[in-house]
Amino acid sequence: MLTIADAIEALTNIRPSASTVITEAAIDSRHVIPGSLFVAIPGEKADGHDFISEAFKRGASFALIQRDAVADASFRTFDLRSLSSTESTPALDLATPMCLRVENTVTALQQIARFWRRKMDVRVIGVTGSVGKSTTKEMIAEVLTTRYRTLKSPGNLNNEIGLPLTLLKLSHGHQRAVMEMGFYVPGEIAFLCDIALPQVGVVTNVGTVHAERAGSQEAIARGKAELVQALPPAPEGVAILNFDDAWVRKMEEKTKARVFFYGLSHEAHLWADQVEGLGLDGIRFRIHYQGETLHVKIPLIGRHSVHTALRAAAVGLAEGMNWQEILEGLSQGHTQLRLAAVRSESGALLLDDTYNASPESMLAALSLLDELDGRKIAVLGDMLELGPYERGGHEMVGLRAAQVAGVLLTLGERAHIIAEAARRAGMKKSSVLEFDELEPVVEWLNANLSTEDIVLIKGSHGQRMDRITNLLEVRS
Repeated sequence: MLTIADAIEALTNIRPSASTVITEAAIDSRHVIPGSLFVAIPGEKADGHDFISEAFKRGASFALIQRDAVADASFRTFDLRSLSSTESTPALDLATPMCLRVENTVTALQQIARFWRRKMDVRVIGVTGSVGKSTTKEMIAEVLTTRYRTLKSPGNLNNEIGLPLTLLKLSHGHQRAVMEMGFYVPGEIAFLCDIALPQVGVVTNVGTVHAERAGSQEAIARGKAELVQALPPAPEGVAILNFDDAWVRKMEEKTKARVFFYGLSHEAHLWADQVEGLGLDGIRFRIHYQGETLHVKIPLIGRHSVHTALRAAAVGLAEGMNWQEILEGLSQGHTQLRLAAVRSESGALLLDDTYNASPESMLAALSLLDELDGRKIAVLGDMLELGPYERGGHEMVGLRAAQVAGVLLTLGERAHIIAEAARRAGMKKSSVLEFDELEPVVEWLNANLSTEDIVLIKGSHGQRMDRITNLLEVRS
């Protein structure tokens, strides 16, 4: 396990004679466990330095700081900036609790993670894409765990802070690590790859979410491609690419790793057909690989989930696993992260898919709604961060909603575009209701839902549309 000696060596190139184990790193004092390294990060709303005392009360052994802590604190501070790599190994008094002063705590966290990763003999699988990263990461981990001791990034800790925190959980017993890698601006994934050193890269798709910051879908594609560019050459490196996405397919040209295509086309190395949605019971499909055909049923909801299964299977094959192990992992059913199905007080089925939204995920959710029996009601909110694709993305969703839903409720300024497009597509004006506030949406649903209704609730996280489900869900 990581020790304080490792952390100090990573930051100073000097290894002290200290063996205190660091159980994990934390940036939130509420998440500290005994033996933690607390990283005090100045934030927009809160400064971690204000919670150092709380972190030590909860059992933290050390804290990384970049400014002096409160004057009346009972803990000591050692300034690592004063150490020189030319010095002989010092006999430091590292009795806990102690603050370690560095120039920048985020940079220090990244340095420690980079150092620790390079001490580990582990295969790292990086996962990126516009939609489906977290679910893909979870299913890959389910598959790999049937043979290998596997670490995965928790939740969506996929940025310059979250990824290092995950890497510090690595131990010498781990054989595989699955790391989600988020993208907002060019260079971000390349930076994460420099820390994590992935040998396998999985790209789900290239959509339009984050185009507001990235500038264009082409820029998003370039950013996602940084993962496959960072992979080592074949045979060690493997790029697992979505053949059905033209932007992702082109990434073959940008990597020296072995390319493994998956998709619904027989031109892919691993492909599926006869995909059948089973509603809330999952999906059924045939999978093809090297002349072999297997019939598969998995508990993931929605026909679009076949791509998630293919990605996980592709990683399993790339890592030398057999089909028995892979199918066991695919059948676990623990990976449906985002969508929750609950009942309202009236007995209606509520499909809560409110974690986030993009045109691609909206269309997938509407396709799931289309598979189910009953009166279909779509409650759709704004999709944020689409940049130049904002109008086109919302219009596309409106056209599909008109094909699927019997009733459409929209919430938010941008969602008016969805309503307009649905009416143009032929949806009855009386069946399209537009709202700017959440409360009237809840009031309409409370007054009009019945046991035969199926309600899809989806919008960007910033809309907090999960509150609709919370207000409608039946309480035991």
